[in-house]
Amino acid sequence: MTLTIATWNINSVRLRIDLVTAFLEAHNPDILCLQEIKCAEANFPAGAFTRLGYKHQVVHGQKGYHGVATVSRHPFVESGRRGFCGKDDARHVQVVLPDRDVPITLHNFYVPAGGDEPDPAINEKFAHKLAFLEEMKSWLTGAETNRPAILVGDLNIAPLEHDVWSHKQLLDVVSHTPVETELLGAVQQAGGWIDAMRHFVPSDEKLFTWWSYRAQDWAASDRGRRLDHVWVTPPLRGRLLGIEVLREARGWARPSDHVPVIARIAA
Repeated sequence: MTLTIATWNINSVRLRIDLVTAFLEAHNPDILCLQEIKCAEANFPAGAFTRLGYKHQVVHGQKGYHGVATVSRHPFVESGRRGFCGKDDARHVQVVLPDRDVPITLHNFYVPAGGDEPDPAINEKFAHKLAFLEEMKSWLTGAETNRPAILVGDLNIAPLEHDVWSHKQLLDVVSHTPVETELLGAVQQAGGWIDAMRHFVPSDEKLFTWWSYRAQDWAASDRGRRLDHVWVTPPLRGRLLGIEVLREARGWARPSDHVPVIARIAA
């Protein structure tokens, strides 16, 4: 048996609910983790998911900005959420999945984008992003990660050289600056996380999940970045079966600028 988990920054779930339902009907993941849902919990289109069999839902939203949601065909053992940096800006939700002897914790994250200027002294948004990552590093370690756990979501950082279309040109661009990539690496190291996408795709191959709306022809220019991630803790390394990036979703009508990533894990 296989546990299938999809993650997707949908950039407004209500605006793109038809794309989401088409994706679910075509790919039928067990669990879908959404980021940037951009709606309060009361306005989440729960019925559309329930009709497709995803009746188990945990939503952490707010009006107009950010927000994450995890929907599942199967029940959760428990669920929760965490605020970061003294803010409740709807950037995290977690669920616990029944599994063999030890349940699996599944984290769904939307890390702050960080604005345009990579200088925390003059850009409050960038300072917030760095503080958010520092808090992730302090929390996601020890007892929190010495067990089966999965972390997915839009981490808003393309950490490796071939996670961006041009390493040299993007070194001073937010999402690929050394201070961000090093700090994300420290988060990963603190929890012993395995990068499931790079477990299957060698680090010297280009791998993108996001293409800017600014490009007139995103496919032809292919100036992408890998901002969306799937990590697992060591107890799940041997159960990784595969990763799929649905690049074609960027070409759908009225698309998100991110595409879905699907992870398959032996159940």
